[in-house]
Amino acid sequence: MLYFRNREQAGRQLSLDLVRYSADNPVVLGIPRGGVPVAFEIARALNAPLDVLVSQKLGVPGQEEFTFGAIAEGNSRFIISDVIYAARVSIGETELVTRTTAPQVENRARLYREGGPALHLQNQTVILVDDGIATGASMRAALLAVRKMNPRRLVVAAPVATRSACEELGPLVDRVVVLHSADTFYRVGKFYEKFPPMSDGEVRSLLKISEHFVARPASPAA
Repeated sequence: MLYFRNREQAGRQLSLDLVRYSADNPVVLGIPRGGVPVAFEIARALNAPLDVLVSQKLGVPGQEEFTFGAIAEGNSRFIISDVIYAARVSIGETELVTRTTAPQVENRARLYREGGPALHLQNQTVILVDDGIATGASMRAALLAVRKMNPRRLVVAAPVATRSACEELGPLVDRVVVLHSADTFYRVGKFYEKFPPMSDGEVRSLLKISEHFVARPASPAA
């Protein structure tokens, strides 16, 4: 079933449920690449600053399409224990994939921000956005990264998610905002009429445009 025309329309729909946070002067974070255009629309509607939170899936060696976890900025890692056990992924293999992926995550973060600093999140209301949540691994790793920065309030938002992901994420955040939930799915794009791949250049362009929405939150050193 198609729920959305594209990521942009999904972001505008999500913003209607998130406008209540406008008074909190929130920070909106998109998980690249697909979460960024959704987050862009939310940030625009809420007149909020936009940044990325890079989180990358960890694939089973030799069967990379199967995700056993994810790692986000600052080496925040989440592991799906059931997959590790079922796929017989050893501790050594887990660590090797993590060590290989971690520098890629940090390099992507620097690329998107063009070498600039990340937004200050301490004591902020943070809205963490993706274009869909299937296993929840990328979002869980991203949440761990954001929690390290001590936000005042943390909200997860996605146009579509599995019911199991919603149940697992609920106790970890202040609110989960999902427009449509499904028992299970493996491809987020099935819910979109148009779901083109995003390029790094498109992500950087959206971040650049978003700088005109509102001033960036000051860092502690500012």
